[in-house]
Amino acid sequence: MIKVTAVRPGSIAEELGLVPGSELVSIDGRELEDFLDWEFLSAEERFLLHARQPDGTEVEFDIERPLEEGMGLSLEPVRIRRCANRCDFCFVDGLPEGLREVLYIRDDDYRLSFRYGNFATLTNLKPRDVERIIEYRLSPLYVSVHATDPVTRRYLLRNPTAPEIIPQLRFFAEHGIVFHTQIVMSPGVNDGPVLEQTLRDLYEFGDAVMGCSVVPVGLTEFSKHHLVREPSTAECRAAIALIEQWSARATRERGLHWAFGADELYMRADVDLPPAEIYDGFDQVENGVGAVRWLQQRIGERAGELHGWEGRRVGVATGTAMGRLMPQVLEPLARATGADFQLIPIENSLFGASVTTAGLIPGVAFQRALRGRDDLDLVLLPAESINDDGLFMDSMSAELLEASVPVEIRFSRDFADALQAPVAA
Repeated sequence: MIKVTAVRPGSIAEELGLVPGSELVSIDGRELEDFLDWEFLSAEERFLLHARQPDGTEVEFDIERPLEEGMGLSLEPVRIRRCANRCDFCFVDGLPEGLREVLYIRDDDYRLSFRYGNFATLTNLKPRDVERIIEYRLSPLYVSVHATDPVTRRYLLRNPTAPEIIPQLRFFAEHGIVFHTQIVMSPGVNDGPVLEQTLRDLYEFGDAVMGCSVVPVGLTEFSKHHLVREPSTAECRAAIALIEQWSARATRERGLHWAFGADELYMRADVDLPPAEIYDGFDQVENGVGAVRWLQQRIGERAGELHGWEGRRVGVATGTAMGRLMPQVLEPLARATGADFQLIPIENSLFGASVTTAGLIPGVAFQRALRGRDDLDLVLLPAESINDDGLFMDSMSAELLEASVPVEIRFSRDFADALQAPVAA
């Protein structure tokens, strides 16, 4: 059973009499468990929907509609599948106390992997989950592999019952499922020969593994530093060398680059980022893989749309990681718009200076950095620093921040989205 949370006016759902609070019980006799069942089972021109109204009335609707016409309803959020692993580098375990309760949820959910590109380990799949992945062809999935050697992987996951990943991937691949994969590199554990073996094993899957990214482990002040450490410059350079070897092989044999390092890996290695064309469409940009080159490409594509910024002073607030890389983005943006862009790198006051990701900066840190900045016409903030409710990691609201600083702020994913309309004169 799934509960309806909203109904669009004029939609089929409204015509049927469905309202917020209505419960969708089954389609053609098959019980509805979550949004996957609803989306796949209702993707027919005709189906029988069994529903329960808020007053308890049971209703069956014989629905016939054009496939291109949606039902027009929203469903309650899915109950997130929790993670059974206890990775030493787990971000949730590195959170300080006192944050919103939802931030302490350690998710490991194949449904969110399919829908949103969240990485899952596939260690908590039940037989029914496997059946659904195959029946609904949930592909591509985003899989945290970390290591293909089962002993090393179980150590990294701190989960002695974790199934072997190679047979899992092979079974799904035989049923047409494909994957984007990642390796969170923990130095001294899954780098070096282990990383080489993992890349080799994943490459041998052929087209089923669409690519593999290597992301250096990132820790907060509250992480388990006695159990895990961040990689050194030399270790990051060694990982990049392996990545580039496999990328070169994939380019020769498959016409794809296949293996990628996160921007953070190159920054820690003090090595220049590779060009945009190596990222094969930026499938893992949300994982920090090719983020700088993606921004440059987006700016190049939309530069002709950005008018009215000549002489304006625009601040760009970001984390210290992107602070080092952002000049590569802002220089072409300044040429395209005529604006004066001023970089405002911000140290993370919530998680510690070692956490350099822009999306994890708390609202209070932005507030401190922007107080007194009436010399600017506008400040751009990373859109990923707030959630759907407009809250930063420390629960400060975007509205409160804007009311407390002397400059207009806008949230942006690619700069062009926030620069379509110039600020008022």
